[in-house]
Amino acid sequence: MSTLADREWRLITEERRSGAMNMALDEIAAETAASGGPRTVRVYQWEPSCLSLGYTQDPDTVEWGYCRRNGIDVTRRQTGGGGIYHDFDGDISYSIIAPKDELPGDLMDCYRLLCDPILAAFDRMGVSAAFVSEEFPEIYHPACYLRALHPAHDIVANGRKISGNAQYRQSDAVIQHGSLTYRVRAPEHLGVFNTDTVSPAQFRDRVTGIDEESDCSRSAAVNILEETLREWAAATNGAWTDAELSRAHDRAEKKYNADSWVIERSRS
Repeated sequence: MSTLADREWRLITEERRSGAMNMALDEIAAETAASGGPRTVRVYQWEPSCLSLGYTQDPDTVEWGYCRRNGIDVTRRQTGGGGIYHDFDGDISYSIIAPKDELPGDLMDCYRLLCDPILAAFDRMGVSAAFVSEEFPEIYHPACYLRALHPAHDIVANGRKISGNAQYRQSDAVIQHGSLTYRVRAPEHLGVFNTDTVSPAQFRDRVTGIDEESDCSRSAAVNILEETLREWAAATNGAWTDAELSRAHDRAEKKYNADSWVIERSRS
């Protein structure tokens, strides 16, 4: 249990949302927490599969035709870094959202605190995971999982990346969201990028999944992550309010689905 467990937290168990809606819900949850409402821990899927671009990523790095042909959404995160392909069932995503004044001001300390339940969940899944402790050279800059690894937020298992995590501040709240790889989909992950310089074999040399590191099923991994987050925050099962969902749908449509955000934002 964390030092934050004496506050009001809600757990929103795994739900299927579009990329734009997932990003909008993080933003709305931050506004809820900043205005005195509950803090949120949530687990979610991306439906359909989605490429989330980093905050300043050049849209010319995207293979738009591949995404259209394969029904893959594209949105843009508030967090930096490279693009991440979130496979519908190969990815398990989470967010932790709380008021900024309740969390450490030092970025490294904040990551360590909020990644505690993520590392604990990996341990319960039978995955030997830890923050990266040695330098990994960059392979392909536009792809988050192929960039040089950072000890603050990159988690590896047996020398290969298994989880990326990122933070941003919004409306006096901190949002940390992250991706746990359950199953590596190397051709799809590379296919969304406008490159032929990296092979699937090279990608697999850098990235691993829970299914390779343990015999934990995806449903069991999701249940473990949810339970670990619940215990860490002493959270009660919760749900979005109708008002939150309405605002999130509006935010998704006007911002996270809009060309002005997804395609043109990095050029402004």
